Amino acid sequence: MANPWDNGTPDYMAEFTRRRKLYKRIAGDPEAWERLKPFYKANPAQWINDFCVTYDPRNKPPKPKTLPFLLFPRQEEFIACLQECVELGESLIVEKSRDMGASWLCCAYSVHQWYFNSGASIGWGSRKQELVDKLGDPDSIFEKMRIIIDHLPSFHIPETFGLGSHANFMKLVNPANGSTVTGEAGDNIGRGGRSMMYFKDESAHYERAEKIEAALGDNTDVQVDISSVNGTNNVFYRRAQAAGVWYPKGKLLPPGTTRKFIMDWRDHPLKDQAWYDRRKAKAENEGLLAAFAQEVDRDYSSAVEGIIIQPGWVKAAIDAHIKLGIEDDGEKIGALDLADEGRDKHAFAGRHGVVLKKCYDWPRGDGGRAARLAVDECVQLSATELYYDSIGVGAAAKSETNRMQEHGELPRHLTVRGWNAGASPQEPEKNIIKGDAESPKNKDYFENLSIQAYHLLAQRFYKTYLAVTKGREYPHDELISISSDIEQLDEIVIELSQATQTFSKKGKKMLQKTPEGGKSPNLADCIKMCYCPVRKGVDYSKLVTM
Repeated sequence: MANPWDNGTPDYMAEFTRRRKLYKRIAGDPEAWERLKPFYKANPAQWINDFCVTYDPRNKPPKPKTLPFLLFPRQEEFIACLQECVELGESLIVEKSRDMGASWLCCAYSVHQWYFNSGASIGWGSRKQELVDKLGDPDSIFEKMRIIIDHLPSFHIPETFGLGSHANFMKLVNPANGSTVTGEAGDNIGRGGRSMMYFKDESAHYERAEKIEAALGDNTDVQVDISSVNGTNNVFYRRAQAAGVWYPKGKLLPPGTTRKFIMDWRDHPLKDQAWYDRRKAKAENEGLLAAFAQEVDRDYSSAVEGIIIQPGWVKAAIDAHIKLGIEDDGEKIGALDLADEGRDKHAFAGRHGVVLKKCYDWPRGDGGRAARLAVDECVQLSATELYYDSIGVGAAAKSETNRMQEHGELPRHLTVRGWNAGASPQEPEKNIIKGDAESPKNKDYFENLSIQAYHLLAQRFYKTYLAVTKGREYPHDELISISSDIEQLDEIVIELSQATQTFSKKGKKMLQKTPEGGKSPNLADCIKMCYCPVRKGVDYSKLVTM
């Protein structure tokens, strides 16, 4: 069945006509609605497409402000994700760009559960009461739900239900089945008792989020956090980093894993690069690029100082080899970063020339098994070198690959090397800017190899950004490209942009990889090792100050 957004803006007048005919057929058959209920209960996305409305005050005549709610593909996937969370009893983080309809979708789903599931108890919270409910204001959560209910056809309304008596301030009651939707605000979120599921709107902006998390821990199994991003020093960021990204292909995550659903502006069928460029130019003219980065680009680091690799540089590098006509050739290298502790994960990355071909992580487990998997990946890539982080838990990779070599299980063409992040900088006596004798020497500028490698990686990304966006020309071997075939692109962008630089007691640059409460950037560390191999004959003197 064709999606109504396939040819651009849906034909809303045709949709109004279709719905009138559908309602007339159902109303004309006293038993029709009872027969259809099981279908719509099991298919909330179709129920929204057939019965729900949305409201946009920006519309100008003749386009009405109240419109049929017609889901585009990513919105349908979001409803499927909500349904899975309810069925499995798992929580969800919704990381969104502005104006993607996330709040309306969650409101429509809440009304669906309120209508079809007897005894359902759904909670809603936000940082301010007026955001939860303000009579007559469609920006508030409960007014959205009242608008949806008020526009349902008469045969759909629960018996004895009345807007005045059962849709009160911060509370909806279904008198026919006992289901409720209740609202709370501020520090009171989660104090109202047990809920089947609980929605938290714009939760990255709460002032005392830790208290709310503690209260909700005993309230519900299905906590849905919906928010635009707001830097890295908050609970939303920490939960988003720990979550597993939800994909619509039926890839189940381990039990107890919070899902993360990403709503990017590119998922909206009416938003293209021209739309983005106009919005960005306007924000730049008004001095609001940081706000634009947070609200549109979902850039956690826009409010963080000292970022080494900017997220915009990383995004420009996605498929840069295709954009710039770079041939897919050169050395083939793999890298393994073993999980340390807590919620850390193992990670592998592999590149061919300047193109990152593979990069993914998986739940921590046996370090030897992870090393064997990395060797298998290198065989598939025909890599000649495999690097592993040799500090601490990296000893497991060394032990296993040594054992494989002794038993003839390690490919002859593959060399395994340890990569020590705390080692001294490479080419210590050379200046950080090639040919500039007045620039500092590597040994005086960098505390260790790790911060030096991040700067070298940053240089690659920055040059690639300038080549892609400004048409600058550089030798291809000084650039970097990330294949769009890699599934975890969003996590890669976040992790590469997570590290900041600070200063040691000696005044040298040093690395701060993990913000307070954040997770270790294993994907980024693998990429760093891949593009900064430690071996003789490599010229590290091209490093420049960012």
